[in-house]
Amino acid sequence: MKPYNSKSVLQVKMSSAMDLYEQLTAQGQAVRELKAQKANKAEVECAVQLLLRMKQDYKRVTGQDYEAGRPPTHTDADAAPAEDEEEEEDAVDPWNVSTSSAKGVDYDKLIVRFGSCKIEQELVDRIARVTGKTPHHFLRRGIFFSHRDMHQILDAVESRKSFYLYTGRGPSSEAMHVGHMIPFLFTKWLQDVFDVPLVVQMTDDEKYLWKDLSLEECHRYTLENARDIIACGFHPDKTFLFSDLDYMGASPAFYRNVVKVQKHVTFNQVKGIFGFTDSDCIGKISFPAIQAAPSFSSSFPQIFGDRSDVQCLIPCAIDQDPYFRMTRDVAPRIGYLKPALLHSTFFPALQGAQTKMSASDANSSIFLTDTAKQIKNKVNKHAFSGGKDTVEEHRKLGGNPDVDVSFMYLTFFLEDDEQLEKIRQDYRSGALLTGELKKRLIETLQPMIAAHQERRKLVTDETVRHFMTPRKLHFNC
Repeated sequence: MKPYNSKSVLQVKMSSAMDLYEQLTAQGQAVRELKAQKANKAEVECAVQLLLRMKQDYKRVTGQDYEAGRPPTHTDADAAPAEDEEEEEDAVDPWNVSTSSAKGVDYDKLIVRFGSCKIEQELVDRIARVTGKTPHHFLRRGIFFSHRDMHQILDAVESRKSFYLYTGRGPSSEAMHVGHMIPFLFTKWLQDVFDVPLVVQMTDDEKYLWKDLSLEECHRYTLENARDIIACGFHPDKTFLFSDLDYMGASPAFYRNVVKVQKHVTFNQVKGIFGFTDSDCIGKISFPAIQAAPSFSSSFPQIFGDRSDVQCLIPCAIDQDPYFRMTRDVAPRIGYLKPALLHSTFFPALQGAQTKMSASDANSSIFLTDTAKQIKNKVNKHAFSGGKDTVEEHRKLGGNPDVDVSFMYLTFFLEDDEQLEKIRQDYRSGALLTGELKKRLIETLQPMIAAHQERRKLVTDETVRHFMTPRKLHFNC
């Protein structure tokens, strides 16, 4: 089934109405199969909620209620609310993210479009019960907002079965920025509270295929980025980082899984999922299978021996989901477990939430190599403000924290919920000025990045070699 795509109503033509109809029919069948298999209650409820949202969109598009066995005969533009005429769909794929909204991407719509499940409070509470730990503030604040099969992971933990974590990094420059750290900070917490192994894929091959970089540059960036990742504090005996350029040639088991995935995905499928064209090099066409392979425990015989039954949990930004929708579709056909996922929101550029940070634009990002002075200058000069034009107007009307980048960054990095809420209320009321809000952010970022830089200095070449050596990891599985 194609990924569900919720579009602006007046942009949808009859062919799209038929797509909706076909997707609805397939989703209805999926719900029936889940119920027949007596699947996890939360998984069934998620599938049902998606079905209901799809039916609502179908009625808006066609003016008709969905009926099984009765395809749409026309579309009724009058069914669309007038304000939808100017609506533009957010652009989200593994390489580009953009939106016309100053608030950023509409993640509720993205959940519907991608067919994932929203992380509700019930799931956050269950994670707290299972781990016995306070949920990470990324969970409490909806920064990780969507999932696939997380309840299944928790079921396994409660049954004393282990799982492993998999995340990655595409090394396109020597220095990483703070946005790159979001999945690693959260993955570190997951590793700690669940006491599980982690594999980190460094996709230097991908960057060579997509960027104007040499193979040597891509591999050098891998080693430099590995230092920043290790400096996050991952357990050295429970973590394996690997370069695709190195590991693919050294692990027959990994390459065998790549080939299995390649055989079960057609050219038309990858074109549909990733938007590849006939002019894209064949390396791009085949790359998704390489990103899929770490989702299967049999790709790492040094860690798991001959076991292929250890489930994988992937914390990642939502733009990486297309890779793993493909992976989850292929997995049962090659005899493997589907990976589960936890999706994060995007870390905005300093200039605003319409795009995510870019490593190629120094002024859009706070880099992990920035000095305290550079951090201060970047925030003061470039951070998009939700405040008013004058102090008097701001005191009277207040600012908008929903579009203010300094407040957005504090949402990621200020751990105290009460402090954050007070800042929100003070800014909205006008009691806190934009300059004062920026000062709070600067005071939060400077010590955090300075501490990371000190930890990074302790990462030696020998440390990197240890983390990147295929080996048995210590964990209960």
